[in-house]
Amino acid sequence: MQTRAMFRWGQLCSRVFAVEFNVRSKSLYFSLSSNPQVLPRGLQELFGDSGKVFSVLVHSENRIKKAQMLANIKHKLSITLSRDCDVFEASSFLPDAKNSVVKGVFIRDKSATCVSEDTLRTLQQENDAICVFSYKSEGQHCWQELWTPANHEEVSKLDRKCLYVNHSPEAEHHPTTLDIKNSDVFYSVNEAINVLRECVDIIPESKEVLKLVDKQLETRRSDGFPVIVIEGLDATGASSRFGTFPEVSHSPESSASPEFSAFPWLGCSPLKCSAPPQSSASPPNLVPYQNPLKSKTTLTEALKESMNATLLKSPPQRLAPFRQRFDSEPPLIRRAFYALGNYITAAHIAKESLRAPVIVDRYWHSTAAYAIATAVGGRMENLPKPGSELYQWPEDLLQPNLVLLLTLSPEERVRRLRDRGQDKTTEETELELNQIFRLKVEEAYKRIQNPRCMIVDASPSPQQVLQQVQRLIRNKCHL
Repeated sequence: MQTRAMFRWGQLCSRVFAVEFNVRSKSLYFSLSSNPQVLPRGLQELFGDSGKVFSVLVHSENRIKKAQMLANIKHKLSITLSRDCDVFEASSFLPDAKNSVVKGVFIRDKSATCVSEDTLRTLQQENDAICVFSYKSEGQHCWQELWTPANHEEVSKLDRKCLYVNHSPEAEHHPTTLDIKNSDVFYSVNEAINVLRECVDIIPESKEVLKLVDKQLETRRSDGFPVIVIEGLDATGASSRFGTFPEVSHSPESSASPEFSAFPWLGCSPLKCSAPPQSSASPPNLVPYQNPLKSKTTLTEALKESMNATLLKSPPQRLAPFRQRFDSEPPLIRRAFYALGNYITAAHIAKESLRAPVIVDRYWHSTAAYAIATAVGGRMENLPKPGSELYQWPEDLLQPNLVLLLTLSPEERVRRLRDRGQDKTTEETELELNQIFRLKVEEAYKRIQNPRCMIVDASPSPQQVLQQVQRLIRNKCHL
């Protein structure tokens, strides 16, 4: 009952609730009060007067339990709810209070069955970390009711007081930005280590990963040869290296993924997801390079040969035996695992840069850009503001001398695919449809500081791109 105590009358009235309703619309915010308020049109449409409406929030002092429970809820809903149900990302938070975000889902059920109620009640009875709310509408008003396992019998008279839904102004900072630090993106090795230490009883592989980190933890280096990082966006967007798109995969294993949202950044029902409408805005000239000709690999190999350099890839090969296990875990655990991969890579960089220049295929910029763009739902404007601490390089992670972000125009990318005689994969088509997410990743790349990315147009021939990169390295690294 401790969890539900957090969401009793007094506490509920101090919190703001958010729903990611549509990728091209602003998030919808509401608060609760004992006084009714005529709702604006957006909230009236959200709650409606037909069908059943619920929200589910997961709160626990144990962050591992909380992350796994939310993932399990999403998976359970994905296999039990009918196609008449819409499910959206939802959260509750204290305005501008870091680490106050409680995550969950918002459900609109237009079916004539009781499956949604039965499923939610079963989930709540199985774990007291789950809070379920239902909403009732009448005219232009709506009120919220807090469920208890005993059908409201245990709720005090005060807590049974009617709480009306009120409009809440848009938050200055998107609520997910309050909870990114050392949850979606890690800014110190100790924070990532702590997550895996908390998992050793439930994920035995955590012990082996921690042993590897202990052996490679020293990342400081004396002045040595320059370190150059090459970044770019994968064609499919399904790279488990970031723990970003496990949902995109259409392999048989994807149905068992604990994350159910087909495209969480689309802001549409995970069970009834359709392509977003075409934007009227003109597309940008350049988007992150999508590697249809494996040119990033070609470039890094060419740089290795021309500079007599060492080529390293992140995550390091030593983590390969554990990737499948951690890719199946919720974002908190998965991203802590890949964060530690950066620190292991840093140790390799420190060693190899004493002997020769080092080329690194991906590093912290990739980890951070994908994680931020994924964690922050909805529109581009929801990203953390430029200059935010969330874009700062971790103080304890070895910094490269130069970071290059390969970009490619959408037209050139399509032309290269056609020249190869390749049809677009399902994943490539989905990533193209989701231009907003792609632009969010690019913008997050550009906002990361100390060091910043330098943009390289990869549209010319591979030889021209190589020459362009070599000039940049000579000018910036004095080689």
